Amino acid sequence: MGQAGWKGVFQSAFDYKTEKYVIAKNKKVGLLYRLLQLTILLYLVVVLLSPKSRAWPTPTPRSLGSISGMSWTMSSHPSMQRPQPLPGSPGKEGPQEGRRRFLNPSVVPQGDNVFFVITNLIVTSNQRQSTCAEREGIPDGMCSQDKNCHAGEPVIAGNGVKTGRCLRVGNSTRGTCEIFAWCPVEMQSRPKKPLLRDAEDFTIFIKNYIRFPKFNFSKANVLETKNKDFLKSCRFGPDNHYCPIFRLGSVVQWAGSSFQDIALEGGVIGIHIEWNCDLDKAASECHPRYSFNRLDNKHAKSVSSGYNFRFARYYRDSAGVEFRNLMKAYGIRIDVIVNGKAGKFSIIPTIINVGSGVALMGADTRRVSQPWHQGHLGQGAFFCDLVLIYIIKKREFYRDKKYEEVRAREYAAQEAEAEDEAMEQRQTEEEQPEGERQEEQPAAPPQSRGWKGNGAMCGKLPPSARTGILKNAKVNMQQLQTLQTVGT
Repeated sequence: MGQAGWKGVFQSAFDYKTEKYVIAKNKKVGLLYRLLQLTILLYLVVVLLSPKSRAWPTPTPRSLGSISGMSWTMSSHPSMQRPQPLPGSPGKEGPQEGRRRFLNPSVVPQGDNVFFVITNLIVTSNQRQSTCAEREGIPDGMCSQDKNCHAGEPVIAGNGVKTGRCLRVGNSTRGTCEIFAWCPVEMQSRPKKPLLRDAEDFTIFIKNYIRFPKFNFSKANVLETKNKDFLKSCRFGPDNHYCPIFRLGSVVQWAGSSFQDIALEGGVIGIHIEWNCDLDKAASECHPRYSFNRLDNKHAKSVSSGYNFRFARYYRDSAGVEFRNLMKAYGIRIDVIVNGKAGKFSIIPTIINVGSGVALMGADTRRVSQPWHQGHLGQGAFFCDLVLIYIIKKREFYRDKKYEEVRAREYAAQEAEAEDEAMEQRQTEEEQPEGERQEEQPAAPPQSRGWKGNGAMCGKLPPSARTGILKNAKVNMQQLQTLQTVGT
């Protein structure tokens, strides 16, 4: 960059920009401008003022659940052996064969707002701590000789710790490692039919509380009544949202599944409770809304489909030796998901939203040439300026009218020219006879000769200003000479 370039950059640092209002008589751009104004106003009224002028605090939900019902099943499988107390040994139990069992819906703790209903069960009974063969099908437990079973190593994805022996059946060349574990090991068989097929008539009691501490407002999903038999006779339905008693089969059906299918291998059901309350209205207008859906992938048929987990019951026999019954439970996990929001008019969010809308509109109260153009919407004007000076055909004409450069030298030259004309006119008047000047006084003053500079027309100075101009003519000429000297 040369010396002239650096000089221009230095001089531009002291430039001052001021606004210039140009009224463009263009109907298309004017229509676009009004449409943008209307859009911003609608956004301000509909979006900002309506929902966001309320306070939306975080709620504190709480849910309690329980299952009630009874069913019975018949089975001759050894896994259904039922431990019974031994005679003369209170608190100690031993195995006893049984075919008919009455079962209640065991609710196994799963966490907050979650409970589990057992619909199918595989029991490995009378397990004791001893040595036995590892179950077939586990790669790390397979062997062909003793050296394949390193003593003290746990079987990966197996049931115990290797003892160092390889157990083979008959003359087979392959076998399984002997392990120290709870023996016999668990049977790996998938259920063929649901054990509790009548569990769909079980009932679920879900009591839900919602509280908004900021507004000191709370409500429950139970009808406020003094009738003690209300919960014994009511059932939840589309027209009865204040009865917290749900039929298990209906919940599964509302979630889009078949109870017999989900009872075989289990599944996960979500019960969604939504509270949307307008606290500017009465509390009786705040109602819970329920929705049900299947949370696990019911269409995926794989080794991990369904829902199950294991747990054990521990006992001691008459000799004080501990044993257990290992149970693999299939069933329905129910997740109660509560969401809520409560709104109430608040002046602070309203002021913030109105201020945001005004800032978006970019209101400018400075007046322009016409009184009906007293307002200026910044966002709409910005977009319309882009269209006016960059897109339409006459963009160069409007650009020249909008952006104008004014220099001090041009102003001084124009002022000096006006002073010269004023001096010439005065000399002409002095040379004329006094009678002619008196005759010309009533006549109208001659029209001013204007000059065109940067798109603006400036006329000759009025006679009332001639005296002041003549007094300052000498000073202005000196300033003009000084500016010309600096410019060169």
